[in-house]
Amino acid sequence: MTRKQNLAAVCLALLLLLALVAAVIPQDHPDARPDAFVAADLAWMLTASGLVLFMVPGLAFFYGGMVSKRSVISTMLQSFIALGVISVLWYVVGFSLAFGNSIGGIIGNPLTFLLFNHVGTAPHPRLAPNLPLVLYAAFQLKFAIITPALISGAFAERIRFWGYLLFMCLFSLFIYCPLAHWTWHPDGFLFRWGVLDFAGGTVVHIAAGFAALAGALALGRREAHKAGHQHIPVNIPFVLLGTGLLWFGWFGFNSGSALAANTVAVQAFFTTHMASAAAMLTWMLIEAVRGQRPSAVGAAIGAVVGLVAITPAAGYVSYGPALFIGASASAISAWAVALKTRTTLDDTLDVFPCHGVGGIVGMIMTAIFAKEGGLITGSPTLLWHHLGALAFISLFTFGGSFALYKFTNLLIPIRVNACHEAAGLDVSQHGETVMAVA
Repeated sequence: MTRKQNLAAVCLALLLLLALVAAVIPQDHPDARPDAFVAADLAWMLTASGLVLFMVPGLAFFYGGMVSKRSVISTMLQSFIALGVISVLWYVVGFSLAFGNSIGGIIGNPLTFLLFNHVGTAPHPRLAPNLPLVLYAAFQLKFAIITPALISGAFAERIRFWGYLLFMCLFSLFIYCPLAHWTWHPDGFLFRWGVLDFAGGTVVHIAAGFAALAGALALGRREAHKAGHQHIPVNIPFVLLGTGLLWFGWFGFNSGSALAANTVAVQAFFTTHMASAAAMLTWMLIEAVRGQRPSAVGAAIGAVVGLVAITPAAGYVSYGPALFIGASASAISAWAVALKTRTTLDDTLDVFPCHGVGGIVGMIMTAIFAKEGGLITGSPTLLWHHLGALAFISLFTFGGSFALYKFTNLLIPIRVNACHEAAGLDVSQHGETVMAVA
């Protein structure tokens, strides 16, 4: 057997052993009393969880339509596979690290919800007093899934599949879970500091953006990029389909973060829509100002940037500020993309200029326009806290992710060789092609 086969055999044995242990060891899953919850809240949160999950195939189509024809399947699978890998990791220890009993405001106790012990239909008095804890955990799982999938666009067309899987696990455990704990756990140090992140602008998008930047640097440039070949999306209808699915799913992402069927969810729904609409139009108008024809890809990217930027603010700002957040984030991200093209950075699908920069704009704008405690309402404190948190999170996610790429590469080579890159990742990594030839 080859080294790869041996590694796969070990992983298979560990998965089967884990499944057996989970099936036979005693577990406590507390049940709620029949009248413990408002039915509308349960219905909405189940729907919102499904909508966020819907974003994964949306991202797969969005990214898959943008790469070369030889790496469509590989790129799409890098999103889909997160559904399996992160779900199991979350069940074992991820939820505990993110939302377990706090250890100094830094990380959750890994034993709190190990193998979902103590997770049942009963509510948790601090995390989700109005929801079954298992539903809250399921909703948060979807955020954990989408984050490493977002990163994959930065190193598309040149990463080994098995190296990507290992990095995804390490990133989730050592970057994502601590960030989620700091920001969303009631005892997390950023939460207690007053940092506002309604639905993941910091935890998801800024983290993914800086991890993407680190990945582009750690893996190096594609051979086609070194040769100066223009990157041409292979399937623009895929990009538009993916954008539609992302926009649709983002309503669950943002409105669901109200954790109830209430007026905050309604507000987040509309601010989300308006920011994305403004961002889409802004990106297309910028193209026109540059003398370009309005492009479908540009409209799609602009819409997604608006969704990214409004995410931390969705439940905290009103409709006019949402419009401004979307438009300003789109303009700044478009500038960042143009700036990137004048450098040697090979961020294949512009993850950092769009998700990273869009998240940064959203985080700052949240502190400016928040209806309570924002700069517009007369208090600079929140803005200073957000700027400090932004600096710390940026260094942590970039430095930590870069170290994880290097560590992954010591265990499993993370970059494909030149022959595999030329052949395309669909064939070299998966033995599949978009169009089978008889």
